[in-house]
Amino acid sequence: MPAATEIDQITRPPKRLWDRILAEPDRAPEYIALAAAERFGPQAAAWVRDAGAGHTPEELARVAFKKHVRVARLEGGALGVGGVITAAPDIVALLWIQSRMVFYIAAAYGYDPCHPMRPAEYLALQGLYDTPAQAREALDGVGKRMAQAMAERALSQRHNDALHLRLAKYIARRLARRYAGRLIPFIGAPIGAIQNGSVTKQLGERALKYYARP
Repeated sequence: MPAATEIDQITRPPKRLWDRILAEPDRAPEYIALAAAERFGPQAAAWVRDAGAGHTPEELARVAFKKHVRVARLEGGALGVGGVITAAPDIVALLWIQSRMVFYIAAAYGYDPCHPMRPAEYLALQGLYDTPAQAREALDGVGKRMAQAMAERALSQRHNDALHLRLAKYIARRLARRYAGRLIPFIGAPIGAIQNGSVTKQLGERALKYYARP
């Protein structure tokens, strides 16, 4: 099997991405998709080039799938202990891990992970848009933009708690209502681990099916 690389690690979204997400929580998935393309596209290409020898595309894609499900479970348990305080970072970190998985699976099947349609496909696979084409329009600013009410609010420390809670509630409502349980401190850790693994597995299975198509 391919050697261990960053694919085995929990990686945190860069501060620049967090700043944009906190300024416009309603566009969090789109910002994550664009940042993931920049960060993980080249990584995925290098991973396939360095670790793919001797493996079929299906085998390599399955490696990426299994490793990311495992990392998502670890991430859910690590951040779930904080309840509402870590709910937003937990969800954003999960989306960050999931985006990496999609780019790696695409690369394993021979798709260029740096192609501009990859972040659009990620958003469509998440169920946020009906088609990758619609997602690409939104990413390009052609499609309907989402609410930007928070864009003009200064990101002072006194606003951070409210922003984090708003972000957690928004993403939970938009992506999966099953996130609500992790708002309870300590109970949230095992719930987070199970839920993170489950939703990542579901997304991974959709990605495997999508990129394996003829």
